[in-house]
Amino acid sequence: MTPFFTRLHRFAVCLLLVFALSNGHTPMSYAQRADANVLAANAAIAYDDKRYDEALELLKKALALDPKHERSLFYTGLVYLAQNKPSEAIPPLETVHDLQPTDLNVQHHLGVAYFSDGEYDKAAPLLEAAFAQNPSAENLGYYVGFLRYRDKQYAKSVEAFEKNETTDPNTQQLNGFYRGLALGVLGLPSEALTELEEVQRTQTVSPLTQSSVRIREALSSGQIFGNQKRFRLQINVGGFYDDNVAINPDPLQTNNPVPAAQNLITTLRNRQTQSPGFLASLRADYSFLRHGPFEATATYSFFQTVYTENYLGNFNIQDHQVGLSGFYRGVLADIPFQLGLQYTYDYLFLDMNGFLSRHTPTLTSTFVGPTFQLPYVGVVGNLTTLLYRYQVQTFFREVGNNDARFAGDLRDGFNNTLGFVHAFRMANDKLLLRLGYQYDNESTDGAAFSYRGNRFLTGGQVQLPWGKMTLRYDYDIHWRDYKNNQTTALFTDREGNLSKRDDIQQTHLVQITKPLPNNFALTAQYQGIRSQSDIPLYDYSKNVWTLIVTWTY
Repeated sequence: MTPFFTRLHRFAVCLLLVFALSNGHTPMSYAQRADANVLAANAAIAYDDKRYDEALELLKKALALDPKHERSLFYTGLVYLAQNKPSEAIPPLETVHDLQPTDLNVQHHLGVAYFSDGEYDKAAPLLEAAFAQNPSAENLGYYVGFLRYRDKQYAKSVEAFEKNETTDPNTQQLNGFYRGLALGVLGLPSEALTELEEVQRTQTVSPLTQSSVRIREALSSGQIFGNQKRFRLQINVGGFYDDNVAINPDPLQTNNPVPAAQNLITTLRNRQTQSPGFLASLRADYSFLRHGPFEATATYSFFQTVYTENYLGNFNIQDHQVGLSGFYRGVLADIPFQLGLQYTYDYLFLDMNGFLSRHTPTLTSTFVGPTFQLPYVGVVGNLTTLLYRYQVQTFFREVGNNDARFAGDLRDGFNNTLGFVHAFRMANDKLLLRLGYQYDNESTDGAAFSYRGNRFLTGGQVQLPWGKMTLRYDYDIHWRDYKNNQTTALFTDREGNLSKRDDIQQTHLVQITKPLPNNFALTAQYQGIRSQSDIPLYDYSKNVWTLIVTWTY
């Protein structure tokens, strides 16, 4: 080797030694770092296989060889996060962040550790930086959206929630719930919102008005409003066919020994009672107060039916309802909830004459429960609503007000209802199953109409694979045990006795809805009612077929 190359070789060796020493690595430390690399690689494999304890042992050995080994520090933080130990994940992630301050992956996971440990102010800048570069990272949209919501940046939080990507069903629910809070509306899909609204609807007490009011309720409960709008409007027009408008008793065999009672039933059974008709309804909601988790809404609804057969014109219904609703929404122990208080007043006309008015305060509590998995079904979500309703009702055309013989049939009074509805949510809310129970106790001025009732509700809703159509089926059965004997001589049982009523009423509702362009929808509906009673006057069947066009704003 020439003197020149000898000097060059020595210079290169010295340069390498200076470089190594300047970085704190001796030749021995390079060997240790190589061993740490191997240990960290094996730990990464164990982490991916969810063998967290084994991964930690390997990482501890790696860090014993090289306390500043970036990969080992990073995976130590990941393991602690996977074990739900964010406070232990923070120190190693802080160290690796000091070593690699521009690494977005490190920023992301350190931000998650701060977030999980409740240190939101430290988490925000790290997660925002990671979100700006990679908004589709797992759960990142939820974390950033929550932090923005916490800082009352509602519009920006919605943007983050909408970009969230996650495979965790619980995070999906929380993401949707907080997105709803930011919009000022319950953070549930519209199908689940339907469940909440439906159980708050006022229930009719008269079989004469029951089917028509239930159509109105089904229309209102099916509304799909833009959650961000303060003002919402829904208009429905359609036609229907009713095979028992006048609620004629069923033609069951009776041998009532009281001639007047038998003649009354025979006369009522022979009335003309079938007719097509038209309906129109309107519902307007205005959220006049939105402040954080609080919301208050004013509501007005209108409903009208017109029968085409003139002899049934006195059964035309018009109903006006006004209401105020207040809601508080939040999360308790990772369970999203809503508390609601609603008051409605409605006034119902028969043939443009006052028939019934109702004051109805309702208290509800709704909870989004944790998910679980079923074989062949997948993730199942839970939505539970508890309900208490008090209703005061006044009838204006009661015969008993002017004729003492019918005083026992006065229906003015009040009703207390307590119950729950639970919905199982599957396939991202494309499939819903419902179960519910209600107990109600009605006390009336007339002894004959006071009862205790038990009601079982069930049903389901599925999004069909064709044309975004939705199919819905509801079934409820209401057992009513009347407290007192009948008081009017004409309203006897089949043996001619003034006995207690014992009614079982079953209601089937089938509905299919097809969305149309420009906020229109087409709905076809069938409703069947079968009321069985040991008092023939109240034993009847009724079927209604309806076709409705809906426009929403």
